[in-house]
This record gives sequence, C-alpha cells and structure tokens, in this order.
Amino acid sequence: MIFHGPILGLLLGSLLVSFMLVYSAFYAVQILLRWDMRSGSEIQLGLERRTYLISVLITYALGFQLLSLFLFIYTADHLAPLFVGAMCAAGSLNVNPWGYPTIVLKIVNFILGAVWLVINFTDNRAWDYPLIRKKYALLLCIAPLILAETIFQTAYSAGLHPNIITSCCGTLFTADAAGVTSGIIALPPIPLAVTFYTLMGATLICGVYYRRAGKGVTLFSILSSLTFLASGVALISFIPLYFYELPTHHCPFCLLHKEYLYVGYALYLAFLGGVISGLGVGILKPFSGVESLKGVVPGIQRRLALASLVSNGISLLIVVYGVLSSNLILLD
Repeated sequence: MIFHGPILGLLLGSLLVSFMLVYSAFYAVQILLRWDMRSGSEIQLGLERRTYLISVLITYALGFQLLSLFLFIYTADHLAPLFVGAMCAAGSLNVNPWGYPTIVLKIVNFILGAVWLVINFTDNRAWDYPLIRKKYALLLCIAPLILAETIFQTAYSAGLHPNIITSCCGTLFTADAAGVTSGIIALPPIPLAVTFYTLMGATLICGVYYRRAGKGVTLFSILSSLTFLASGVALISFIPLYFYELPTHHCPFCLLHKEYLYVGYALYLAFLGGVISGLGVGILKPFSGVESLKGVVPGIQRRLALASLVSNGISLLIVVYGVLSSNLILLD
C-alpha cells in the first residue's frame, strides 16, 4: 500500500462515517418500531432526546460523505504520477479492480445522502417530526451502501503498489475497451448531444414553469433525473472532445487538470447539484399534504427548484462555452 496522506485521511474519515451510521442505524430500528408522538412513556421520551443527537451525527457524517466524493477524485488524480502508464485519475482507478466500483458507490451514496439531508431538513421544520420514520427507513438503506463503500475503498487503497503498471485514459476510454464506456463511445456523438441539450432545455423550461405556476412537480423531478443520466453519458461521449479539441480523447478525468481550468470539478458539482435538488422537489411532493408541513414544503420545493435551475444552467453554460470556443467540429 502507498502511504499517502490524503489516502489515509479518506480511509479514516470513511471508517468514522461508517461507525457513526451503523451506530445511528441501531437507534433507527428502535425509532421505526417504537416511535409514537402521542405517547408520554419513558421509552418515547428517551427516543425523543436521543433522536436529536442521532440527527446531528448523521448530518455531519453525510456532510463528510458528500465531500469525500470530490476528495477521492482529487486524490486519485494526484496519485497518477506514482503509477507507470497513468496520466490522470482514470489510470489510478484502474490500478486494481476496486477503484471504479468505489467511485460508482460514492456517486450513489452522494445522491442518497443529499436526499436524506433534504428530508431531514424538512422534517425538522415541523413540530411533530412527521417524516421521522421515513427518513430513518431511508437511513437503513443508506448505511449498508456506505459500509460497502468503505470496504471497497479500503480494498482499493490496500492494493495501491508503486510497481503496478496501469493503463492510460487513452486506452481505457476507447470504443475498443471493455465495459459500458466503450459502448457509449461507439455511439454517434451528434444524436447524444441533441438528446443532452433537449433534456437540459426541457428541464430548465419545466423548472421555470413550476416556479411560476406551482405545477409540474413530478415531470420536473423526472426530467432532472434523466438529464443527470444524459449528462453522465455526455461527459464521456462528446463534452471532453471539445475541451481537448481531439476527436478521440473521451476521458472525463483529464478535465480536472489545470490546463483545462479544472472545469471538470465545476461540471461534476453542477450535474450532481441539478439532480439532487430536482429529485428533492419530487420527493417532497407527497408530504405537502401533511398538516404540520403544509406551510413548509412548498417553500423548500421552490428553493430546491431554483437550486436545480442554477446548477443545470451553470453546467449548460460551461458545455456551450466549451463547444463554441473549441476549434473542433464534429461531423456525424
């Protein structure tokens, strides 16, 4: 194993987050089974006192979890010079079989963790905590995934040895490579670009309509999710080509480098912000009829919709700027 400061820090942070969530999950089970706001029993009073502590622990744990995605990407990118053949995070993650599964789990947990924080924030605005069972049921789904992520990340870190020869992104992100990325690269980029711009435009229009008329919540949430999936495909299919001005360079990680103004970090954050806030609008819709949340949910939904519009708008501007300022012209 390579003893690199950021790697050890990430490992310790992941272990701490896992411990905090497992600890919280133990009390989540009790809350699901015994919570009753109408009761004045000793058990209920104990749960009410404990839930404040648990809520704070989970908030900090998931807050670090969100940050850890970008820390992991940053660390993987800066490890590249230590391995023969690696030029960016793509090569570092390919050093052993655990790298890419770890980053996929981190993205999934990033989204689920952010959704939990949205639900928790909404629940804390009501006096009777009407969503407490729902948010702790979600926690019981998130905890095993974060525990799995910690195991994967530990296995990845333990398998980092400086004598390993890995592949560069030019080899990994080609139509001849194995895996999902090769299938994406093999598809014609122009139709994928049209799909991306269409979904992005539809999401922005639907978001503006919702902000003005208060209608179309479900459609906006669905479009936000589809736009995120299309953005992930676009990050491999055509977006990098314009920034690199090379029709064969599909790596989404080289965008993190200084020569491209670290634009990858902005794109990743904007895409994730768009889907999280868009999903949050739809997830809160069923709770707008809860008596103690009737005056709370609409305001939170509108702020989330605005956050989604801003995030998607920023990502669209970055992509359009990259396309218009590039000397590359794609011919399908």
